[in-house]
Amino acid sequence: MLKTMSFQGFPHQQPAPGAPDLPGSPQKLPFTSEAESEASMSEASSEDLVPPLEAEEAPDRGEEEAAKKKKKKKKKSKGLASMFSVFTKGRRKKGQPSSAETEGGSESQSRPAGRLPTVEELKADLERGRLEAAGPLLALERELQAATAAGGLSEEELLRRQSKVEALYVLLRDRVLGLLRRPLEAAPERLRQALAVLAEQEREDRAAAAAAAAAAAGPGPSALAATRPRRWLQLWRRGVAQAAEERLGQRPAAGAEGRTEVERAFLHMGRTMKQDLEAVVERLKPLFPAEFAVVAAYAESYHEHFATQLADLAQFELSERDTYVLLLWVQNLYPNDIINSPKLAGELQGVRLGSLLPPKQIRLLEATFLSNEVTSVKELMARALELESQRWTQDVAPQRLDGRCHSELAIDIIQIISQGQAKAESITLDLGSQIKHRLLVELAAFLKSYQRAFDEFLERCKQLGNYRAIVIANINNCLSFRMFVDQKWQIPQDLRSHLLSPLNELKSHGVDTLLQNLFGVLKPLFKRFTQTRWAAPAETLEEIISAVGERLPEFSELQDCFREELMGVVHLHLVREYIIRLSKRCLVLKTAEQQQRLAGHILANAELIQRFCTQNGSPATWLHRALPMLAEIIRLQDPSAIKIEVATYATWYPDFSKGHLGAILAVKGNLSSGEVRSIRSVLDIDTGAHEPAKSLFSLIKVG
Repeated sequence: MLKTMSFQGFPHQQPAPGAPDLPGSPQKLPFTSEAESEASMSEASSEDLVPPLEAEEAPDRGEEEAAKKKKKKKKKSKGLASMFSVFTKGRRKKGQPSSAETEGGSESQSRPAGRLPTVEELKADLERGRLEAAGPLLALERELQAATAAGGLSEEELLRRQSKVEALYVLLRDRVLGLLRRPLEAAPERLRQALAVLAEQEREDRAAAAAAAAAAAGPGPSALAATRPRRWLQLWRRGVAQAAEERLGQRPAAGAEGRTEVERAFLHMGRTMKQDLEAVVERLKPLFPAEFAVVAAYAESYHEHFATQLADLAQFELSERDTYVLLLWVQNLYPNDIINSPKLAGELQGVRLGSLLPPKQIRLLEATFLSNEVTSVKELMARALELESQRWTQDVAPQRLDGRCHSELAIDIIQIISQGQAKAESITLDLGSQIKHRLLVELAAFLKSYQRAFDEFLERCKQLGNYRAIVIANINNCLSFRMFVDQKWQIPQDLRSHLLSPLNELKSHGVDTLLQNLFGVLKPLFKRFTQTRWAAPAETLEEIISAVGERLPEFSELQDCFREELMGVVHLHLVREYIIRLSKRCLVLKTAEQQQRLAGHILANAELIQRFCTQNGSPATWLHRALPMLAEIIRLQDPSAIKIEVATYATWYPDFSKGHLGAILAVKGNLSSGEVRSIRSVLDIDTGAHEPAKSLFSLIKVG
């Protein structure tokens, strides 16, 4: 029979100091943020994982407690006495106080061996934080259950005793959960005690549930009120969730100038979550029973609060910067730098945390980001071109870099495009792929605008002192753009040609502008061929070559590739103007000797032109046959041989027309009109032109 117990003044259901606010869900803390430090996520300071633990001090029992200790105890059953023996087991030697003594004195140890604790003594032990009282309290609960099953006590007495047991359990619960609420501040041994009590209570809950199921078909209901399951493990998890909310909801430390409020909040929450979970893995996991899944419990609570904050934020209209930052955390930093960080990846592998936002909301945010970023890139490029155009019209001399005229425009545009691409890729590679096509479209539109602005400058600003230098700087820009497109994006050749066509136009117009004065100087020199009826072609051509050589240093500030292209244009101009002079029909040679002499002059002139242009970097090797083959047509006398040479010539220069051929044959005054018609008819046959065909004779007008 259970001894009748009495403990007047017991504070029924009163939480102990420092115990968590268990009933209901915790009050949501306001979402706050301020400047974070610029340092990256550092190792966790495990002491920061939880708020400071309030000191747990037992109240002074006073004279009433002392009087109760002097009362004579009634003899208890042997079984109950053995259960209470937990108070005398494992005592330390003299001079080595136990953890209970450290917190609450030596009252329990002064109790004689074998003497059973009173309810008041259990209450005092629990108030002083002595978790060893959990064993006797469990024995007391079981004795009460046995007494109920045996009968003999009134229902009123049973309920009175049960209320005292439950009051003791409230004290025990508050002490256990209070320690687990701030686990990193508890000594490892104390933490193990609290966990052992919690595990024991979970086992008792399961046993009670099984017993209740078995007794469901038995006799009527028990006189005792149902007190199990107590669900302390559930209360502990609720406390973990509250701790997560408090930790993530704290105001960030000052610092992190230049960051938006959203950035500071995310940085604080991300750093705190990573540090705290690392502390849980390193310091708590070794102490907690595996079935408690302590890492998963903390991870799920922190994840839930983080996700709630993001979901609330995503409901509002965000700035461009905050939209990017939110996506960056959801899609990259949170899953990669926190969940899959080296210290946490293995621990969280089996924890299904999921994404911070649902897929549909992520897609909407990504669409907003893409639209914002493309618009921003477009505006930044337009502004860069506007500033560059202003420098042109203000006659600001371009910079010189390694002896070349240099403009920052290409660098600015490349940086703008690259940053837009990098921002998208920093969220996900898939988003980077999505923005790539849009950026190419905007780049193509910009290059067209660039070409139009440059053409307008060429037309209106010829009088400026730095006109030629500005033209050269913009031609040089084409190389930077071309290299950027080739290296950054692997795109089909047709798309590349379309994208770069405005640059080709810009370069062509710029080169033509640079050569305009030179070609003006050469024009009267070429006229001498016809004016002197080819009397001294060698001297005339040498003067032409000399004039070109004197002007070449003017183009030294071009990039090498563009200087070579410019030399190719000069090469084409020399050959074209030479053919024009041959085609003027002002020279008619009646004899084969005269024709052979002229052919010899043409061959010598062709050699000089080819050697000069090649030595100065001309890549126009396709022009090498133009003059020598015309000389051969003039030298040959047999119409059949002439036909073969004309057919061969047409394969190399498909734009060689009957009009051009007729002008050349006019030099051969010994051909009959029938022979001329027969030779010209060769061009009616498809000769199978060499590809790719370039324009030469289409640039030459004949009468």
